[in-house]
Amino acid sequence: MARQAVWLVGLGAGQGIPRRDLAEQLAGRGLDCRPLKNLSEPPPGPALLLFDAFGAELLDHVSALSRGGQERLMAVGTHGGALARGDGWQLLAAGASDVLSWPETPDPAAMIAARFARWNEVDALVDSPVVTRNLAGRGRTWRSLLRQIIEVARFSASPVLLLGESGTGKELISRLIHSLDPRPDKRDLVVLDCTTIVPSLAGSEFFGHERGAFTGAMAARDGAVAMANGGTLFLDEIGELPPQLQAELLRVVQEGTYKRVGSNVWQNTRFRLVSATHRDLEEEIGLGRFRHDFYYRIAAWSCRLPPLRDRREDIPLLVERFLAERYKGEGEEVPAVTAPVMDLLLCRDYPGNVRELRQLVHRIAHRHVGRGPITIGDVPEEERPRGEPVVPTGIDGFEAAVRLALARGLGLKQIGALAADAAVRVALEGESGNLRRAAERLGVTDRALQMRRATGRAAANV
Repeated sequence: MARQAVWLVGLGAGQGIPRRDLAEQLAGRGLDCRPLKNLSEPPPGPALLLFDAFGAELLDHVSALSRGGQERLMAVGTHGGALARGDGWQLLAAGASDVLSWPETPDPAAMIAARFARWNEVDALVDSPVVTRNLAGRGRTWRSLLRQIIEVARFSASPVLLLGESGTGKELISRLIHSLDPRPDKRDLVVLDCTTIVPSLAGSEFFGHERGAFTGAMAARDGAVAMANGGTLFLDEIGELPPQLQAELLRVVQEGTYKRVGSNVWQNTRFRLVSATHRDLEEEIGLGRFRHDFYYRIAAWSCRLPPLRDRREDIPLLVERFLAERYKGEGEEVPAVTAPVMDLLLCRDYPGNVRELRQLVHRIAHRHVGRGPITIGDVPEEERPRGEPVVPTGIDGFEAAVRLALARGLGLKQIGALAADAAVRVALEGESGNLRRAAERLGVTDRALQMRRATGRAAANV
């Protein structure tokens, strides 16, 4: 069996752990530790970081080595005084996947090896066709979500509650959970949209009915909980269920037993439950519209799917996916997208999230003719921007603007120049064009600000 490669990074004197001994211990557990000599470049894979003291420098290294959480990184304190309470949470926020103290951990080499083995399996699935064929996205937010989903789907049988706005992909995620469920005798995924259930027929929809149980019941019928036996039951928009039906479903979830409508016979069922809602169920509990005992049964593990506005860096990949979907089977080459059209797609608001983006891309594709790229004329008139052209600086929030700039293909120097130009404009506007006061706010000299403005104008005219 091939050894898993892990980059070994040491900060400080390495008190308490001779690194050669550590490498030998981990080698015995299946890890091939390779020393990272250049700390200025992130390692091309998972890393093990040994540190002696906590501080700002350590947090900076964690962020850089993990590429902001994109790569797996285990941070290990090498002696008892390395970590205080609360320090570990800061390391996780900086990008570490896990944190442990070597002196306080029984058999730390075994624990480290087990962590990396699990992460390797999860990340292999993140990049596998079963995921990439159905879900598009490479950004940190989306990758972090997929890691969570895959871990709970593959290594547990817990009920899962998916939270998020309409159009964020909750049903696709439910199908992924079912696909990754490792039960060898797994049966079907049964989908039930709770918004479409007629109250008078709700019992029959969920539990089935006997012949003659009510007017029109001409034959016995299985309900969703019977059809999902041995498989997965996905309840979409579970927040719409009335409290009485929640109580009836609670018994099924807790005990795996139910009665058909019109029957006195208890029947058994076993399924994995995946639920989804756009509602805030904790708020609904406070308002008396959702049972707290039912909530805790369906939310053994919960996940909030990000809206598209929080993962704009994935929009180019989604556009590419939706165009390929549109042209599939037509024998035509998938057209490229010109920069102004991509800018519009990147900066536009999407109340309907990914579903709305998909619909817009298909509408644009239907208008496009010829073998050339998609141009602004292909955009429906009602979708065209009003007034000033759409630009990345129109995105609220500095981090969101940086993500958007990266999605447009801008490099670090270009992003830095744009940020500096924006800061100069904002400072001058805030001081009504007064150069001296704007320079003071920016912490530079009048001369430096004049040169910056001249450089910016020259670049704009190139």
